Amino acid sequence: MEPSIDSSSRRNGEPAVHSLHRFVFSVPEIGAAVKFYTDFGLDVRRMGGRADLRTFGNAHRWGEVFQGHGPKRLEYISFGAYPQDYDQIIARLKAQGVELTSPHRLADKPGTWFVDPDGTLVELIVAPKVTPAEKRPAAASPPPPGMGAAPTRRAAGRVHPRRLSHILLFSSDVKRSVKFYSDTLGLRLSDYSGDAIAFLHAPHSSDHHLLAFVKSDGPGLHHSSWDVASIDEVGLGMQQMLDTGHPKGWGVGRHVLGSNYFRYVQDPWGSFAEYSYDIDFIPSTVDWQAKDHPPEDSFYVWGPEVPDDFITNHESAARRVAA
Repeated sequence: MEPSIDSSSRRNGEPAVHSLHRFVFSVPEIGAAVKFYTDFGLDVRRMGGRADLRTFGNAHRWGEVFQGHGPKRLEYISFGAYPQDYDQIIARLKAQGVELTSPHRLADKPGTWFVDPDGTLVELIVAPKVTPAEKRPAAASPPPPGMGAAPTRRAAGRVHPRRLSHILLFSSDVKRSVKFYSDTLGLRLSDYSGDAIAFLHAPHSSDHHLLAFVKSDGPGLHHSSWDVASIDEVGLGMQQMLDTGHPKGWGVGRHVLGSNYFRYVQDPWGSFAEYSYDIDFIPSTVDWQAKDHPPEDSFYVWGPEVPDDFITNHESAARRVAA
């Protein structure tokens, strides 16, 4: 069956990907990944040497974690496109001299594969749109007059993210990465801060960013970001992870670029999973004006001090040790 097309979210005449379809990485101990993401609130399904990352009530597989034979490693990222855009994107790749390559050995079905300037393997497939078509309202509603708004600790329950929002990757040249993904996949620059960090959205309606890059000395996965229903759920997610033995992280706070409230939780390999609420949304009918923001606005409006190792590329460090 052909993937459905939401005409309200598709920008005509703009051959571009519509979604970040999946991100895939490997770790030295798959059991630790299963525990971490289960504690985080995802629907984690163990499949032999692989763990699928899903959200409850949604059949989509947002991520995959594989049992590796060394340090944590970003294996590949995958983007979805509408059928009528797919061939045009491939033609654009070829016209720009991007060499197509073989599928990743861990991939379960073939798409069109190529490598970005930092050496990260990228897959392009025809797939249903999983990036939102419109901004989703908060799940909570104001209480009646005379009643308290806060839930009780006992009744708060577990936090279960609704979907993947975005990933942030390390890049040895942020401006080069922005140009590559804009020129090939049709992503658009949302906002940036010099050559240190940049955020990209899809033109067919998307969050403020579905892909972002931060300066480093090589590629790697910095964090995956997961949408939750309220700022309460950001805080409850933090408490949930503290209670299950994951104390390291950053937040609660609020970003300037993207505007979302956040709590980052550090995983056993030094990267992060983020609870995110109320990120800016860019409809297909809006031409977002990208701006260069000063460094002090590139992280947060308010929140605790940024941890010293927050932008450490542990994958790059592991590669140096191996060499």
